[in-house]
Amino acid sequence: MIAGVLMTLGVTGYGQTKISPFERKFIDRGLVDVQKLDPTLKVELKYSTTDNFIKEDVYGDLERAYLQPMAAEKLVKANKFLKQEKPSYTLLVYDGARPRSVTKIFWARMSHLPYNRREDFVADPARGSIHNFGCAVDLTIADEKGQPLDMGTIFDFFGELAEPRREAAMLKAGKLTKQQLENRKLLRRVMIKAGYTSIQTEWWHYNAMSREKAKVKYGFIE
Repeated sequence: MIAGVLMTLGVTGYGQTKISPFERKFIDRGLVDVQKLDPTLKVELKYSTTDNFIKEDVYGDLERAYLQPMAAEKLVKANKFLKQEKPSYTLLVYDGARPRSVTKIFWARMSHLPYNRREDFVADPARGSIHNFGCAVDLTIADEKGQPLDMGTIFDFFGELAEPRREAAMLKAGKLTKQQLENRKLLRRVMIKAGYTSIQTEWWHYNAMSREKAKVKYGFIE
């Protein structure tokens, strides 16, 4: 399946479509457009807008989400599992592969935080984010109208309310509702079933591979 997609991308898939500099980097490194594998996936790249934690558009005209083929196939499986539970729902991708140059911008914007707290939200560029290898995805679930489910916070909310490790306490305190928590659990369930792992500080972030393995296998996308 992947080989056919790559051939389509190289020969006809983008013949009449503008390719951004970031996108060219992804294609040259063998990454795939996730919507070429599953057109029902929705994509809204938050870093191609100002609707993100630094309130800046850092991706420019990049519109498509790219991942390593392995990670993209897992995402397709997760969307399939989601539709088995909720046929009218679909995954909504906020970010996929991310050049390390962008991670350096994020790191600089969080310089007001202590190092250990800074790393809760933004990867140290020296180590790299798993996004920098094309092996991580930020996403949510969209309903039958294409609207994101209520997860209790917006994407890129850097606070305790967004942290999976604090969900039970937030529910008990009345800061998260049962439905918000169920929505998060649904996302977590389908992603983990497909082979992704979650993290404890962001409900929207999932990894298809560890940082160490991704660095060895793929290297940084600069």
